[in-house]
Amino acid sequence: MKKSLLLLLVLLLSVSLFGCMNNGTGDKSNQDGASQGETENNQKNDETAVKKLVEDFGRQLQAVSLQAPQDILEKSMQEQYGAFVSPNLLKIWLADPLNAPGRLTSSPWPERIEIKSIEKLSETQYKVQGEVIEMTSAEKEHGGSFGKYDITLVVEKIYDRWLINDATMGPEKVSSAVQYQNTEFGFSFSLPDSWKGYSIVTDKWQGVAIVGEKEGEVIETGPIISIRHPDWTKENPRQDIPIMIFTAAQWQSLQKEEYNVGAAPMGPSELGKNTSYIFALPARYNYAFLTGFEEVEKILEGKPLQTN
Repeated sequence: MKKSLLLLLVLLLSVSLFGCMNNGTGDKSNQDGASQGETENNQKNDETAVKKLVEDFGRQLQAVSLQAPQDILEKSMQEQYGAFVSPNLLKIWLADPLNAPGRLTSSPWPERIEIKSIEKLSETQYKVQGEVIEMTSAEKEHGGSFGKYDITLVVEKIYDRWLINDATMGPEKVSSAVQYQNTEFGFSFSLPDSWKGYSIVTDKWQGVAIVGEKEGEVIETGPIISIRHPDWTKENPRQDIPIMIFTAAQWQSLQKEEYNVGAAPMGPSELGKNTSYIFALPARYNYAFLTGFEEVEKILEGKPLQTN
């Protein structure tokens, strides 16, 4: 009888100990699972915060003119970039603004950053690879993008805030729009994708004297280059983009009203200039309201002419 009781007690103790061991193992397993889930959730939240930071920063790029005077540039960067970029990186950009992201010309401008990948480097660092998308008013109106270039950002947690602490931009911008390049006079002209296959028509403008002994005579001439839409035909002509080219002396004489160009009471409007030439749009160039004249107006609003 005593042996039976002893065996029964041993059996009960064994069952009790086994149950305790099982409970301990189960708790640890549950804790490990909860810990892993919490880690994954934290990483997901961090990636979301990093993604939002970069996208919000991308929308500020067009507000910073990199060729502004130093005092204006410093104020602009502090106001537009201060919430997204570390003080150390801002200092580097201010010392070398042309190698910073931002707006170099009135058109095209950097519209946004499109993120391609986000990579975790450590608990406090992420690497973001993306593209800066550039636009002009033509793309705003008709869709698409003017161009793009690569950008790589290192986002770091500094004093419990995610901030961009390093940036590398691609060496070349890849243009997806159409460019007319004129090496003779030193200018380029940006066009929407729909103008791919354009043609160039050359002609001459004539300046007729309105004062002096030669009044009524042609005293000045110069080239006029017209960019023609690929859908232009004799049966259905479309609006050209005419560009008049003046020397500095001719332009100065025109401003003094020593001669006029065309029958319009007003003179040509300046599109741009370099050290040798002034480029201008003829007055009333679209008086006939040909097909596409509204599109040409939109293109010109984006200041598409750039000089060398």
